[in-house]
Amino acid sequence: MRVIFAGTPEFAAIHLLSLINDDAQEVVAAYTQPDRPAGRGKKLTSSPVKLLARQHGIPVYQPSSLNNEVVLSDLATLEADIMVVVAYGLILPQSVLRIPSYGCINVHGSILPKWRGAAPIQRAIENGDQSSGITVIQMDAGLDTGAMLSVSHCNIDKDETSASLHSKLALLGADSLSSTLRKIQDQTAVGITQDSNLSSYANKIKKSEALINWSESAHIIERKIRAYNPFPVSFSMLDGLRIKIWSASVQDKETEGEIGEIISATARGLEIKCGQFCLLIQELQLPGKARMAVSEVLKSKALLFSHGQIFRA
Repeated sequence: MRVIFAGTPEFAAIHLLSLINDDAQEVVAAYTQPDRPAGRGKKLTSSPVKLLARQHGIPVYQPSSLNNEVVLSDLATLEADIMVVVAYGLILPQSVLRIPSYGCINVHGSILPKWRGAAPIQRAIENGDQSSGITVIQMDAGLDTGAMLSVSHCNIDKDETSASLHSKLALLGADSLSSTLRKIQDQTAVGITQDSNLSSYANKIKKSEALINWSESAHIIERKIRAYNPFPVSFSMLDGLRIKIWSASVQDKETEGEIGEIISATARGLEIKCGQFCLLIQELQLPGKARMAVSEVLKSKALLFSHGQIFRA
């Protein structure tokens, strides 16, 4: 089939590469977000999808909106059989959904109808879900509400981060996309209507959410640390410094002390008093430094992280 691909981040680029390597499909165009300022120099940076498409000679389109006549005309001129959407970042209006012969399909990083929305991977980990997966849907006018064409499951391990689950789901999604496209070509694809009563919404992650609230349970904080790794990375303030916290584990015990207080600082990690139980921080990052194991940090910063110091929200 003639395929238009629409996506932006690395997660989407992995799916685009699977289509490029699929002899049964011809990617005729790639749609991606406009170049954005990135890094300390705020230099305009191309998306992973744009870079990959250019590498393979695929025409790239970067409209800021799909809701205008010029964009619709360009799309129609491509004479695509189907449009594949993966983490694109723009809403597709009904006028776009009608253009390809087989409409538009979306690869979504959750088992729908749970976790519709922008951040299904992070919200699943934050919520303590034990499983996740990929749903390929036939897109309609709603947000992740279309009929389910394919559902594939995977476990969420107890030490799973958004980074590791992202990698799992990218590979799972690429396989699911390939098999779904073949079913659409063979006209054997069957869409299953979602039960909206079972849906929940995965709001986009805000940087402000990464500030740790030590009055919460250690279990909740630990899940958030994994959910916000690698972005935006959980953090807390200590002696006026913004300390990023990359990994931690729960200590199922209660102890005396103030909320946020360092109860002990050893090679095992920093034990912090939480609203319920304690959290053992094992890897952190000081401002302007690389992330390091606590055992290494204590060699030069033992006084900063000594017993009785208090992390503040």
